[in-house]
Amino acid sequence: MARVSAGVYTSHVPALGAAMDHGKTAEPPWAPIFAGYEFSRRWMAGHVPDVILLVYNDHANAFGLDLVPTFALGTAARYEPADEGWGARAVPSVMGHPELAAHIAQHCILEDFDLTLVNRMDVDHGLTVPLSLLFGAQLAWPCPVIPLAVNVIQYPVPSGRRCLALGRAIGRAIGSFGPDLNVQVWGTGGMSHQLSGQRAGLINAAFDHDFMDRLIDRPEELVQMSHVELVREAGSEGIELVMWLIARGAMDCALPTVAHRFYHVPASNTAVGHLILEAD
Repeated sequence: MARVSAGVYTSHVPALGAAMDHGKTAEPPWAPIFAGYEFSRRWMAGHVPDVILLVYNDHANAFGLDLVPTFALGTAARYEPADEGWGARAVPSVMGHPELAAHIAQHCILEDFDLTLVNRMDVDHGLTVPLSLLFGAQLAWPCPVIPLAVNVIQYPVPSGRRCLALGRAIGRAIGSFGPDLNVQVWGTGGMSHQLSGQRAGLINAAFDHDFMDRLIDRPEELVQMSHVELVREAGSEGIELVMWLIARGAMDCALPTVAHRFYHVPASNTAVGHLILEAD
């Protein structure tokens, strides 16, 4: 049967994609950030999964205010990098896994999660930057990727409790898939940051470290936070951290092994957090 072997958690700062695309990763101020992913790339080289389910948020490229799905599961065989206003990133097309995606959809919808199924969409930096951070420059991504886009842009957005529960349903779905597949679930976005308003530039390192501490072995505590509390502590874009809860919920493991942990501020005007958790 298929299994979730690891969870990968990382910020998806668009400026990191630009730094990689323009060969600036060894230059200040980027070098310390990319040094934090050197272990991750070595780890990924030895732990390439059969499939990645990647939880991210679209930034008004696949979806606009005319259509705002709360949870949109990609069921296509292929996804192209989105043009976000300055041309698409020069990264490979993303190959999907329609069979596992359809199985997850069937399982989760029958567990009463109302997923939107997307058979065609482009994927933006929320998905491609994490792939580049973990795999580096590639002619083709090493494995298929199933996108799960979560609305954290237009309120109302899903609660942390709902996201953790969805992650657990996804984990059960993967565990009931017949073929023997090694699956990783990635949660992206965050950490604390705010892009506009009076608190623009907010970074709350104490909150970020506490969030990672509790994500590892006490994720149920994190779902007690209301949206108001999460935004107050982590900034308006810190709400993206609910996507980490989906990935954590998919791991049927009370105490995973921490393979790597990294935190750095700032990257652009954002805190960068990164975890690799292995399921025992």
